[in-house]
Amino acid sequence: MNNWIEKQFKLSEYGTTIKTELIAGITTFFTMAYVLAVVPNTMGTAGFDKSAILTAEILLIILTTVAMALYTNRPFALAPGLGGVAIVAAMVANEGVSPDIAAGIIFISGLLFVIISFAGIRESVVRIIPVSLKYAITASIGLFIALVGAKSCGLIVVNAVKKSLTFGDLSSPKVILAVIGFTLMLILKTRNITAGMILVVIITTLIGIPMGITKIPSSLVLLPGGLGQHFLKIDILGALNLKYLPFVFALFIPDFFSTLGTVLGVGAQAGYLDKDGNLPGIDKCFYVDSISACVGSLFNMPTMVTYFESSAGVEAGGKTGLTVIFTSLLFTAMLFFTPLALMIPSSATAPVLIFMGVNMLSKLRYINYNDMTEYLPALLCVTFTIFANNIANGICVALPAYLILKISSGKVKEVSKPLYVIAIICLFYFYSIIKL
Repeated sequence: MNNWIEKQFKLSEYGTTIKTELIAGITTFFTMAYVLAVVPNTMGTAGFDKSAILTAEILLIILTTVAMALYTNRPFALAPGLGGVAIVAAMVANEGVSPDIAAGIIFISGLLFVIISFAGIRESVVRIIPVSLKYAITASIGLFIALVGAKSCGLIVVNAVKKSLTFGDLSSPKVILAVIGFTLMLILKTRNITAGMILVVIITTLIGIPMGITKIPSSLVLLPGGLGQHFLKIDILGALNLKYLPFVFALFIPDFFSTLGTVLGVGAQAGYLDKDGNLPGIDKCFYVDSISACVGSLFNMPTMVTYFESSAGVEAGGKTGLTVIFTSLLFTAMLFFTPLALMIPSSATAPVLIFMGVNMLSKLRYINYNDMTEYLPALLCVTFTIFANNIANGICVALPAYLILKISSGKVKEVSKPLYVIAIICLFYFYSIIKL
């Protein structure tokens, strides 16, 4: 066994040991284990079976992470992207998109990623989307995630009379518990506690027991649940409707660019980058990530992405794919302890969503605020994502606005030709809304 491990993962070449990789794998697991509670709770708000979502999520984490480990030998773990989870939940709950069509949208988004990855045109796609809008889309999704979290615990509610969002019942036990959790989150993050997120979920869940919010299951050990009624039910043809195209972009763009940023960021931390700042074998990482997105659609699971929490394992000494093999083994064990994950209330996961979402707004600091043609479309993207309660709306307002500002200011050369096509698609999107 040791010989196979050495041959497969080249531990001596990377200056690491099985013990070090084990510790790193455990660290990665604990820093990203919060997804076991966040994803089912978020999807549950859209009417999905939480037990089925949890089973599918764990299986996909295991499958995709092991594939990444064996094919790339990098310590990168994959899980459903929280931005994608929020988008899909909102599509089904707010926009009336059927789960089957939502799965089709996820598949098309993943297929686009596959084509771009295997065609070797990654660099071209990176150049098409303006830098300012890349940051704006990330920030918009972040704010949307924060809103999902705030609504899930009742902190923010819809006021039917005023027809606007407002604070919920601030004296509600659910809201009080979420505030306690968020306060704890701020403290742990300030203290740079590595497993801060999962600690917040665990502690808040325990506090919720005497408050009557956390319901203790009759059994902590249970055989894995089924995959639910939506497994393998996918409507790709229905998802090809033009009005769903912005949702495809909304899923694809953060998946693509977050993968690029994560593998480069974690790769740099692990010392993988060459003298030019490139990551050898990065295409392999994109192959796994893109195919994983397509596979996830069969489970009605939002896009599987490389998790930045993998950096915690690298920080703990992980150098090879063996790190996340151990991470996958821990997730496998969780298949038999699903009641532990399902007992976690939305008030315990809301602080994680709110913190992560608000923290994503920090990307806006990279925008050039001295150039109105750059910062105004970016701010429009963020603004209309929240005002119109739809990430696709924010993107489709921002792209044509960017084009108009560049043309009217005489900066046409700064606009890539494919962006004209994307802007036209955005206009067709709004036309489809009017027709509806």
